[in-house]
Amino acid sequence: MKALFVDAHWKPKEGYPLSAQEISSRRALVGSKVWKDPTFEIRRTPAPAPDDNEVLIRVKSCGVCGSDTHLYETDGDGYILFSGLARFPCILGHEFSGVVEETGRRVANLKKGDLVAVESVMWCGLCRSCRAGAPNQCENVELLGLSVNGAIAEYAAINERYCWKIDGLMEAYPEEDIFDIGALIEPIGCAYNGIFVAGGGFLPGATVVVHGAGPIGLGAIALARVCGASLIIAFDVYDGRVEAARRMGADYAFNSRKLGGESPSDKVMELTRGAGAGVQVEAAGAAPLTIPEMERSMASQGRIIYLGRAAASTPMHLDRLVSGANRIVGARGHAGYGIFPNIISLISRGRLDPSPMISRRFPFDSAIEALKASVNRNECKVMVKL
Repeated sequence: MKALFVDAHWKPKEGYPLSAQEISSRRALVGSKVWKDPTFEIRRTPAPAPDDNEVLIRVKSCGVCGSDTHLYETDGDGYILFSGLARFPCILGHEFSGVVEETGRRVANLKKGDLVAVESVMWCGLCRSCRAGAPNQCENVELLGLSVNGAIAEYAAINERYCWKIDGLMEAYPEEDIFDIGALIEPIGCAYNGIFVAGGGFLPGATVVVHGAGPIGLGAIALARVCGASLIIAFDVYDGRVEAARRMGADYAFNSRKLGGESPSDKVMELTRGAGAGVQVEAAGAAPLTIPEMERSMASQGRIIYLGRAAASTPMHLDRLVSGANRIVGARGHAGYGIFPNIISLISRGRLDPSPMISRRFPFDSAIEALKASVNRNECKVMVKL
Protein backbone atom coordinates (compact mmCIF):
# COMPACT_ATOMS: atom_id res chain seq x y z
CA MET A 1 0.00 0.00 0.00
CA LYS A 2 0.97 3.68 -0.22
CA ALA A 3 1.37 5.77 2.93
CA LEU A 4 2.68 9.18 3.97
CA PHE A 5 5.65 8.75 6.31
CA VAL A 6 7.24 11.35 8.55
CA ASP A 7 10.77 10.86 9.84
CA ALA A 8 13.16 13.10 11.77
CA HIS A 9 16.53 13.12 13.50
CA TRP A 10 16.69 12.18 17.19
CA LYS A 11 18.73 15.03 18.67
CA PRO A 12 17.58 16.09 22.15
CA LYS A 13 17.98 19.78 22.91
CA GLU A 14 20.67 20.73 25.37
CA GLY A 15 19.22 20.72 28.86
CA TYR A 16 16.24 18.47 28.06
CA PRO A 17 16.25 15.66 30.68
CA LEU A 18 15.62 12.46 28.73
CA SER A 19 14.11 9.65 30.78
CA ALA A 20 15.44 6.11 30.60
CA GLN A 21 12.20 5.05 28.91
CA GLU A 22 12.55 7.74 26.24
CA ILE A 23 16.08 6.62 25.49
CA SER A 24 15.21 2.92 25.27
CA SER A 25 12.04 3.40 23.20
CA ARG A 26 13.12 6.41 21.10
CA ARG A 27 9.69 7.78 22.05
CA ALA A 28 9.86 11.44 23.06
CA LEU A 29 7.38 12.71 25.64
CA VAL A 30 7.92 16.27 24.38
CA GLY A 31 8.53 15.95 20.66
CA SER A 32 9.59 19.57 20.17
CA LYS A 33 12.54 19.00 22.52
CA VAL A 34 13.90 15.98 20.69
CA TRP A 35 12.99 15.60 17.00
CA LYS A 36 14.77 17.73 14.41
CA ASP A 37 14.69 18.25 10.63
CA PRO A 38 11.51 16.31 9.73
CA THR A 39 11.08 14.80 6.28
CA PHE A 40 7.92 13.63 4.54
CA GLU A 41 7.56 11.00 1.84
CA ILE A 42 4.77 9.00 0.24
CA ARG A 43 6.11 5.51 -0.23
CA ARG A 44 5.01 1.91 -0.54
CA THR A 45 4.91 -0.31 2.52
CA PRO A 46 3.22 -3.65 3.26
CA ALA A 47 -0.43 -3.33 4.25
CA PRO A 48 -0.85 -4.13 7.95
CA ALA A 49 -2.37 -7.48 8.93
CA PRO A 50 -4.97 -7.06 11.69
CA ASP A 51 -4.32 -8.77 15.01
CA ASP A 52 -7.04 -10.81 16.70
CA ASN A 53 -8.73 -7.73 18.19
CA GLU A 54 -8.14 -5.41 15.25
CA VAL A 55 -9.98 -4.47 12.09
CA LEU A 56 -8.35 -3.54 8.80
CA ILE A 57 -9.85 -0.26 7.62
CA ARG A 58 -9.71 1.02 4.06
CA VAL A 59 -9.14 4.71 4.73
CA LYS A 60 -11.47 7.07 2.88
CA SER A 61 -10.86 10.52 4.43
CA CYS A 62 -8.18 11.83 6.80
CA GLY A 63 -8.01 15.36 8.14
CA VAL A 64 -4.79 17.31 8.59
CA CYS A 65 -4.63 18.30 12.25
CA GLY A 66 -2.77 21.22 13.78
CA SER A 67 -0.51 18.59 15.35
CA ASP A 68 0.41 17.41 11.84
CA THR A 69 1.10 21.00 10.82
CA HIS A 70 3.37 21.31 13.86
CA LEU A 71 5.38 18.34 12.59
CA TYR A 72 5.78 20.00 9.22
CA GLU A 73 6.72 23.38 10.71
CA THR A 74 9.95 23.80 12.65
CA ASP A 75 11.57 26.36 14.91
CA GLY A 76 14.69 28.33 14.02
CA ASP A 77 16.89 25.34 14.89
CA GLY A 78 14.90 22.85 12.83
CA TYR A 79 12.97 21.19 15.70
CA ILE A 80 9.34 20.24 15.19
CA LEU A 81 6.80 22.45 16.93
CA PHE A 82 4.59 19.60 18.19
CA SER A 83 5.10 19.41 21.95
CA GLY A 84 3.41 16.07 22.60
CA LEU A 85 4.29 12.40 22.41
CA ALA A 86 6.16 11.51 19.20
CA ARG A 87 8.12 8.58 17.76
CA PHE A 88 9.43 8.37 14.20
CA PRO A 89 9.42 7.07 11.53
CA CYS A 90 5.65 6.97 11.54
CA ILE A 91 2.73 7.03 9.11
CA LEU A 92 1.08 10.41 9.57
CA GLY A 93 -2.63 11.11 10.15
CA HIS A 94 -5.11 10.52 12.95
CA GLU A 95 -8.46 12.16 12.09
CA PHE A 96 -10.00 9.57 9.83
CA SER A 97 -12.86 7.38 8.77
CA GLY A 98 -13.21 4.47 6.40
CA VAL A 99 -14.66 1.06 5.65
CA VAL A 100 -13.90 -2.19 7.48
CA GLU A 101 -12.23 -4.59 5.05
CA GLU A 102 -11.18 -7.42 7.36
CA THR A 103 -11.70 -8.40 11.00
CA GLY A 104 -9.51 -10.27 13.48
CA ARG A 105 -10.89 -13.50 14.89
CA ARG A 106 -11.82 -11.96 18.26
CA VAL A 107 -13.57 -8.88 16.86
CA ALA A 108 -17.13 -8.96 18.16
CA ASN A 109 -18.92 -5.76 17.17
CA LEU A 110 -17.73 -4.92 13.67
CA LYS A 111 -17.97 -6.68 10.33
CA LYS A 112 -16.72 -6.22 6.81
CA GLY A 113 -18.43 -3.28 5.13
CA ASP A 114 -19.11 -1.28 8.29
CA LEU A 115 -18.40 2.45 8.08
CA VAL A 116 -16.31 3.65 11.02
CA ALA A 117 -14.70 6.70 12.59
CA VAL A 118 -11.73 6.16 14.87
CA GLU A 119 -10.43 7.54 18.16
CA SER A 120 -6.79 8.58 17.95
CA VAL A 121 -5.96 8.33 21.67
CA MET A 122 -4.79 4.72 22.01
CA TRP A 123 -5.57 4.08 25.71
CA CYS A 124 -4.40 0.83 27.28
CA GLY A 125 -7.37 0.04 29.53
CA LEU A 126 -5.13 -1.41 32.25
CA CYS A 127 -3.26 1.46 33.92
CA ARG A 128 -4.51 3.27 37.01
CA SER A 129 -5.93 6.19 35.00
CA CYS A 130 -7.80 3.97 32.54
CA ARG A 131 -9.21 1.80 35.31
CA ALA A 132 -10.27 4.93 37.18
CA GLY A 133 -12.32 5.96 34.14
CA ALA A 134 -9.92 8.52 32.66
CA PRO A 135 -8.73 6.99 29.36
CA ASN A 136 -7.49 10.33 28.00
CA GLN A 137 -4.94 10.38 30.82
CA CYS A 138 -3.72 6.83 30.08
CA GLU A 139 -0.23 6.31 31.48
CA ASN A 140 0.72 4.08 28.53
CA VAL A 141 -1.00 6.11 25.84
CA GLU A 142 0.03 6.02 22.20
CA LEU A 143 -1.08 8.69 19.75
CA LEU A 144 -2.19 7.52 16.33
CA GLY A 145 -0.14 9.09 13.56
CA LEU A 146 2.30 10.61 16.06
CA SER A 147 3.78 7.78 18.08
CA VAL A 148 2.27 4.79 16.21
CA ASN A 149 1.38 4.42 12.54
CA GLY A 150 -1.58 6.49 11.43
CA ALA A 151 -4.02 6.82 8.58
CA ILE A 152 -2.81 8.95 5.66
CA ALA A 153 -2.47 5.58 4.02
CA GLU A 154 -4.57 3.23 2.00
CA TYR A 155 -5.15 0.95 5.01
CA ALA A 156 -4.89 1.10 8.80
CA ALA A 157 -5.19 -1.73 11.35
CA ILE A 158 -6.98 -0.52 14.49
CA ASN A 159 -8.20 -2.24 17.67
CA GLU A 160 -11.98 -2.43 17.46
CA ARG A 161 -12.39 -0.67 20.82
CA TYR A 162 -11.29 2.59 19.22
CA CYS A 163 -13.78 2.32 16.32
CA TRP A 164 -17.32 3.66 16.12
CA LYS A 165 -19.90 2.89 13.46
CA ILE A 166 -21.00 5.89 11.42
CA ASP A 167 -23.53 4.20 9.14
CA GLY A 168 -26.13 6.49 10.74
CA LEU A 169 -24.58 9.50 9.03
CA MET A 170 -26.22 8.28 5.82
CA GLU A 171 -29.44 9.71 7.26
CA ALA A 172 -28.00 13.22 7.07
CA TYR A 173 -25.41 13.29 4.25
CA PRO A 174 -24.95 11.94 0.73
CA GLU A 175 -22.59 9.02 0.43
CA GLU A 176 -19.75 11.10 -1.01
CA ASP A 177 -19.68 13.32 2.10
CA ILE A 178 -20.03 10.75 4.87
CA PHE A 179 -16.34 9.99 5.30
CA ASP A 180 -15.30 13.65 5.43
CA ILE A 181 -17.89 14.21 8.16
CA GLY A 182 -16.73 11.06 9.95
CA ALA A 183 -13.15 12.34 10.00
CA LEU A 184 -14.31 15.52 11.78
CA ILE A 185 -15.69 13.63 14.78
CA GLU A 186 -12.19 13.35 16.30
CA PRO A 187 -11.42 17.11 16.56
CA ILE A 188 -14.99 17.89 17.62
CA GLY A 189 -14.56 15.22 20.28
CA CYS A 190 -11.62 17.12 21.76
CA ALA A 191 -13.84 20.18 22.18
CA TYR A 192 -16.66 18.05 23.63
CA ASN A 193 -14.29 16.50 26.16
CA GLY A 194 -12.94 19.89 27.19
CA ILE A 195 -16.25 21.68 27.60
CA PHE A 196 -18.57 18.96 28.87
CA VAL A 197 -16.36 16.36 30.55
CA ALA A 198 -13.28 18.08 31.98
CA GLY A 199 -14.99 21.47 32.10
CA GLY A 200 -18.27 20.27 33.58
CA GLY A 201 -20.51 21.76 30.90
CA PHE A 202 -22.67 24.84 31.20
CA LEU A 203 -26.29 25.78 31.76
CA PRO A 204 -28.39 26.97 28.80
CA GLY A 205 -28.05 30.71 28.45
CA ALA A 206 -24.33 30.88 29.23
CA THR A 207 -21.89 33.09 27.36
CA VAL A 208 -19.11 31.15 25.64
CA VAL A 209 -15.92 32.74 24.31
CA VAL A 210 -13.56 30.78 22.04
CA HIS A 211 -9.99 31.90 21.36
CA GLY A 212 -8.67 30.11 18.28
CA ALA A 213 -10.98 29.17 15.40
CA GLY A 214 -9.11 26.16 14.10
CA PRO A 215 -10.99 22.86 13.90
CA ILE A 216 -11.14 22.27 17.67
CA GLY A 217 -12.23 25.85 18.30
CA LEU A 218 -14.81 25.59 15.53
CA GLY A 219 -16.05 22.37 17.10
CA ALA A 220 -16.39 24.22 20.42
CA ILE A 221 -18.44 26.94 18.72
CA ALA A 222 -20.77 24.43 17.07
CA LEU A 223 -21.27 22.48 20.30
CA ALA A 224 -21.91 25.66 22.26
CA ARG A 225 -24.60 26.62 19.75
CA VAL A 226 -26.25 23.19 19.89
CA CYS A 227 -26.20 23.09 23.68
CA GLY A 228 -27.87 26.40 24.39
CA ALA A 229 -25.30 29.14 24.76
CA SER A 230 -27.05 32.50 24.50
CA LEU A 231 -23.97 34.34 23.24
CA ILE A 232 -20.92 32.95 21.45
CA ILE A 233 -17.89 35.17 20.79
CA ALA A 234 -14.87 33.99 18.82
CA PHE A 235 -11.39 35.40 18.23
CA ASP A 236 -8.65 34.43 15.81
CA VAL A 237 -5.86 36.25 14.01
CA TYR A 238 -6.71 34.97 10.50
CA ASP A 239 -9.64 36.33 8.54
CA GLY A 240 -10.48 32.97 6.96
CA ARG A 241 -10.96 31.39 10.34
CA VAL A 242 -12.90 34.38 11.65
CA GLU A 243 -15.36 33.89 8.81
CA ALA A 244 -15.50 30.13 9.50
CA ALA A 245 -16.37 30.88 13.14
CA ARG A 246 -19.39 32.82 11.94
CA ARG A 247 -20.42 29.94 9.68
CA MET A 248 -20.19 27.51 12.59
CA GLY A 249 -22.47 29.58 14.81
CA ALA A 250 -20.55 32.38 16.52
CA ASP A 251 -22.72 35.44 17.15
CA TYR A 252 -19.63 37.64 16.96
CA ALA A 253 -16.24 36.78 15.50
CA PHE A 254 -13.24 39.10 15.45
CA ASN A 255 -9.70 39.25 14.20
CA SER A 256 -7.79 40.02 17.41
CA ARG A 257 -5.27 42.06 15.42
CA LYS A 258 -7.94 44.31 13.94
CA LEU A 259 -9.85 45.57 16.96
CA GLY A 260 -8.86 49.20 16.49
CA GLY A 261 -7.13 49.65 19.83
CA GLU A 262 -9.50 47.45 21.82
CA SER A 263 -8.44 44.12 23.29
CA PRO A 264 -10.42 40.87 23.13
CA SER A 265 -11.26 41.25 26.83
CA ASP A 266 -12.60 44.76 26.15
CA LYS A 267 -14.83 43.36 23.43
CA VAL A 268 -16.12 40.54 25.66
CA MET A 269 -16.92 42.93 28.49
CA GLU A 270 -18.69 45.26 26.07
CA LEU A 271 -20.82 42.52 24.53
CA THR A 272 -21.71 41.02 27.93
CA ARG A 273 -22.52 44.46 29.38
CA GLY A 274 -19.80 44.07 31.97
CA ALA A 275 -20.80 40.60 33.18
CA GLY A 276 -17.95 38.69 31.52
CA ALA A 277 -18.06 35.17 30.09
CA GLY A 278 -18.91 32.05 32.04
CA VAL A 279 -17.04 29.71 29.70
CA GLN A 280 -13.83 30.60 27.85
CA VAL A 281 -12.12 28.07 25.60
CA GLU A 282 -8.43 28.36 24.71
CA ALA A 283 -8.03 26.50 21.41
CA ALA A 284 -5.28 28.68 19.96
CA GLY A 285 -2.25 27.24 21.74
CA ALA A 286 -1.17 30.80 22.50
CA ALA A 287 -1.54 30.95 26.27
CA PRO A 288 0.80 33.92 26.90
CA LEU A 289 -1.48 36.02 24.68
CA THR A 290 -4.89 34.56 25.40
CA ILE A 291 -4.90 33.70 29.11
CA PRO A 292 -4.48 37.32 30.29
CA GLU A 293 -7.39 38.36 28.05
CA MET A 294 -9.55 35.54 29.39
CA GLU A 295 -8.69 36.40 33.00
CA ARG A 296 -9.79 39.99 32.51
CA SER A 297 -13.17 39.00 31.09
CA MET A 298 -14.28 36.09 33.27
CA ALA A 299 -17.69 36.08 34.88
CA SER A 300 -18.06 35.14 38.51
CA GLN A 301 -17.82 31.33 38.82
CA GLY A 302 -16.51 31.24 35.28
CA ARG A 303 -13.94 28.84 33.91
CA ILE A 304 -11.15 28.74 31.39
CA ILE A 305 -10.87 25.49 29.43
CA TYR A 306 -7.37 25.04 28.04
CA LEU A 307 -7.28 22.86 24.92
CA GLY A 308 -4.44 24.45 22.94
CA ARG A 309 -1.19 22.51 23.01
CA ALA A 310 2.05 24.46 23.28
CA ALA A 311 5.22 24.13 25.34
CA ALA A 312 4.65 27.52 26.94
CA SER A 313 3.94 29.00 30.35
CA THR A 314 2.19 32.19 31.36
CA PRO A 315 1.59 33.98 34.67
CA MET A 316 -1.88 34.09 36.21
CA HIS A 317 -3.29 36.32 38.94
CA LEU A 318 -4.56 33.63 41.29
CA ASP A 319 -6.52 36.11 43.39
CA ARG A 320 -8.96 36.35 40.49
CA LEU A 321 -9.66 32.64 40.85
CA VAL A 322 -10.23 33.07 44.58
CA SER A 323 -12.42 36.15 44.53
CA GLY A 324 -14.50 34.99 41.58
CA ALA A 325 -14.64 31.29 42.52
CA ASN A 326 -13.24 30.77 39.04
CA ARG A 327 -11.20 27.87 37.71
CA ILE A 328 -8.99 26.78 34.87
CA VAL A 329 -9.04 23.21 33.57
CA GLY A 330 -7.00 21.40 30.96
CA ALA A 331 -8.22 18.63 28.69
CA ARG A 332 -6.70 16.21 26.23
CA GLY A 333 -8.34 13.77 23.89
CA HIS A 334 -11.81 12.51 23.13
CA ALA A 335 -11.95 8.94 24.46
CA GLY A 336 -14.62 7.58 26.79
CA TYR A 337 -17.64 9.31 28.36
CA GLY A 338 -19.86 8.58 25.35
CA ILE A 339 -18.13 11.33 23.40
CA PHE A 340 -17.94 9.68 19.97
CA PRO A 341 -21.44 8.13 19.98
CA ASN A 342 -23.00 11.36 21.27
CA ILE A 343 -21.39 13.41 18.50
CA ILE A 344 -22.40 10.82 15.91
CA SER A 345 -26.00 11.08 17.18
CA LEU A 346 -25.96 14.88 17.03
CA ILE A 347 -24.71 14.78 13.43
CA SER A 348 -26.98 11.99 12.21
CA ARG A 349 -30.05 13.70 13.73
CA GLY A 350 -29.23 16.96 11.99
CA ARG A 351 -28.47 18.89 15.18
CA LEU A 352 -24.80 19.44 14.34
CA ASP A 353 -23.37 20.11 10.89
CA PRO A 354 -19.56 20.20 10.86
CA SER A 355 -19.22 20.45 7.08
CA PRO A 356 -18.49 24.23 7.02
CA MET A 357 -15.20 23.44 8.78
CA ILE A 358 -13.74 21.88 5.61
CA SER A 359 -11.89 24.45 3.54
CA ARG A 360 -9.90 22.31 1.06
CA ARG A 361 -9.68 18.73 -0.14
CA PHE A 362 -6.62 17.03 -1.65
CA PRO A 363 -6.23 13.63 -3.32
CA PHE A 364 -3.94 11.18 -1.54
CA ASP A 365 -1.07 11.63 -4.00
CA SER A 366 -1.05 15.34 -3.02
CA ALA A 367 -0.96 14.67 0.72
CA ILE A 368 2.31 16.56 1.16
CA GLU A 369 0.71 19.52 -0.60
CA ALA A 370 -2.14 19.25 1.90
CA LEU A 371 0.39 19.57 4.73
CA LYS A 372 1.88 22.63 3.08
CA ALA A 373 -1.58 24.14 2.67
CA SER A 374 -2.33 23.63 6.36
CA VAL A 375 0.52 26.01 7.23
CA ASN A 376 -1.71 28.78 5.86
CA ARG A 377 -3.80 29.42 8.95
CA ASN A 378 -6.59 30.91 6.87
CA GLU A 379 -7.40 27.29 6.07
CA CYS A 380 -9.68 25.55 8.56
CA LYS A 381 -9.83 21.82 7.97
CA VAL A 382 -7.73 20.43 5.14
CA MET A 383 -8.89 16.95 4.14
CA VAL A 384 -6.98 14.19 2.33
CA LYS A 385 -9.23 11.94 0.22
CA LEU A 386 -8.30 8.37 -0.58
